[in-house]
Amino acid sequence: MAKPDDRSDNVEHLQDAVQNTIENLNEAEDYLSEHADEIGSTERSRIEEKNENRRESIRSFRSEIKDEARYDHQS
Repeated sequence: MAKPDDRSDNVEHLQDAVQNTIENLNEAEDYLSEHADEIGSTERSRIEEKNENRRESIRSFRSEIKDEARYDHQS
């Protein structure tokens, strides 16, 4: 028999993921600022691309949080 869908802590997990992703984004931005003259264009591009992916993930997480909040209010 399938387990019931327990979504009670989904918002908390998503919020943790947002916070972790923001921290990683900020650390990468700080790294770029501090070492701009020491890193090559390939590494800079790779970090900037990862940060854009992080920004997109944050937007997606926040959208999921809204969906989960709506689900919680309907339950």
